[in-house]
Amino acid sequence: HRDSNGVLLAQGDSVVLIKDLPVKGAGFTAKRGTAVRSIRLVRDNAEQIEGRVNDQTIVILTQFVKKS
Repeated sequence: HRDSNGVLLAQGDSVVLIKDLPVKGAGFTAKRGTAVRSIRLVRDNAEQIEGRVNDQTIVILTQFVKKS
């Protein structure tokens, strides 16, 4: 699991969104610059992480985050 800059991500890291992302099924857009704390790594897919945004757990592609 690596962020958009190629930095290795670990379970529990904090990341920042680098792009506005529409969240399917939740009806909101996660804005650029939003901090996502205590991420979880998706075991089967190295391009996905899970994190909480607006009190909802969402799956985020690692190409849209950078480690903070």
